[in-house]
Amino acid sequence: QVQLVESGGGLVQPGGSLRLACAHSGSAQDYHIIAWFRQAPGKEREGVACISLRDGKSYVTTAMKERFVIARDSANNTVYLQTNVAEPDDTAIYYCAATNWGLNLNSVTFKYWGQGTQVTVSS
Repeated sequence: QVQLVESGGGLVQPGGSLRLACAHSGSAQDYHIIAWFRQAPGKEREGVACISLRDGKSYVTTAMKERFVIARDSANNTVYLQTNVAEPDDTAIYYCAATNWGLNLNSVTFKYWGQGTQVTVSS
């Protein structure tokens, strides 16, 4: 059974740093791509970044690639999403998700989802 647990959310000052963690477990046959999505109040869920657990290749959506980085820690089965320049528009619930498809940010291809972690960027 694939399990995903997000952590690291909370209140962040504008311009501050944010680091989210997704602890993942389960069979490698069930997933090898981990992605981060987010959903802001009143908006649709959007993809942020994804990474391959097999080779580390990653993709960050164009609108966010200047500020967000995705990375994996294979020893601890954890994937991180980080920005050093948080903005108020980053306020959202952040979800990690897993799939056996290739690198992509199409939410319909992700079978496994975490419960989400709230991030609020405000002074």
